[in-house]
Amino acid sequence: MRVLHVLDHSIPLHSGYSFRTLAILEQQRLRGWETIHLTTPKHHLPVPPKEEVDGWTFYRTPDPPSFLAGFPGGSEVALVRGVARRLAEVAGETRPDLLHAHSPVLNALPTLWVARRLRLPVVYEVRAFWEDAAVSHGTGRPEDLRYRLGRALETFALRRSNAVTTICEGLRRDIIRRGIAPEKVTVIPNAVDAAHFSGPQPPDKDLAERLGVAGRVVLGFFGSFYRYEGLHTLLRAVPALAEKNPAIRILLVGGGFEAKNLKQDAAQLGIADKVVFVGRVPHGDIQKYYDLADILIYPRISIRLTELVTPLKPLEAMAQERIVLASDIGGHRELIRNDVTGYLFPPDDPAALAARVLDVLDRRADWPATRARALAFVRNERSWPISVARYEQVYARALSSVRGGAAEPIMSGSA
Repeated sequence: MRVLHVLDHSIPLHSGYSFRTLAILEQQRLRGWETIHLTTPKHHLPVPPKEEVDGWTFYRTPDPPSFLAGFPGGSEVALVRGVARRLAEVAGETRPDLLHAHSPVLNALPTLWVARRLRLPVVYEVRAFWEDAAVSHGTGRPEDLRYRLGRALETFALRRSNAVTTICEGLRRDIIRRGIAPEKVTVIPNAVDAAHFSGPQPPDKDLAERLGVAGRVVLGFFGSFYRYEGLHTLLRAVPALAEKNPAIRILLVGGGFEAKNLKQDAAQLGIADKVVFVGRVPHGDIQKYYDLADILIYPRISIRLTELVTPLKPLEAMAQERIVLASDIGGHRELIRNDVTGYLFPPDDPAALAARVLDVLDRRADWPATRARALAFVRNERSWPISVARYEQVYARALSSVRGGAAEPIMSGSA
């Protein structure tokens, strides 16, 4: 079977989106399926029309003409038209059996258009809703016309796709509430390859000294600095934490839109000496920074996006046998069983966060069992081979809906 994936962006760009994509492609290849990959102009790198990256071939879409950019929605219309033209070219060259569009909806719309012309089935994979992502980044509001239009377009695409997948139960429930038949929607959850991770190693003493965390109790966060990650809540908890335990330090590895604001917060709170902003580090070095942290903390705030969508970073931490402490929101509850595989605290509440950190630090005797249960959860329920296997029935149903007749399993290696 030949599957053409329509993607927002891909490697060599590093993001949770591109890492999930790569894991899916690797597992689909292992199942004997042929995968083809097209990215949109949002890949945002100067690239040739066809590019090889780490043994993978990606078809690229050029930037659309800018003459529509001055009109409301013009840039989005231009993008959709440009992707549709490029997708038609690539599909004509590669002759896929099925089109698999991944979020956002601006990828689904041209895919549906081309699929109708070519009489191909479409699987639409929802990783997050475009309109909610805009709100989380501060570029939209739920009462805006743009938000309502984005929601209507998502529902339009969901209804017209032959099959729908999504990454978690929160998104699945929302999709069903839009009137989509439950049997049409399959969860393909975020996962990790536990074999790629190792358990905690002794800290790099030189690195710890250089960062000023040697002999300290380290709370670490690794990822992008968006407002919804709740790092401002973490910083507001530090004065109470330091009063009870002066050895506590915060290790923030990564960067993003909120980096400047967070540094200002640390200075205004008088805790700049207790917060280490490392910045982005090479992927090959990240393990050394994980080994410095006693607890990995994920203080996401409670908004619609975080209540619906599961993140990937806590799973990676659990695969590394780390102690995970996270806010009690819908996206985290799908990953973490409180006091079993990790620890939860009320969101948006610095005092509650501080109290929970101190409580978890007092329960170090429980940590080995917590780590073991978290690792078992990842291996038994959230490994990529288990997750990607679910596409077999999804693709079979999508193909059957176009060809007619009952869906049959797609055998590995079938053409």
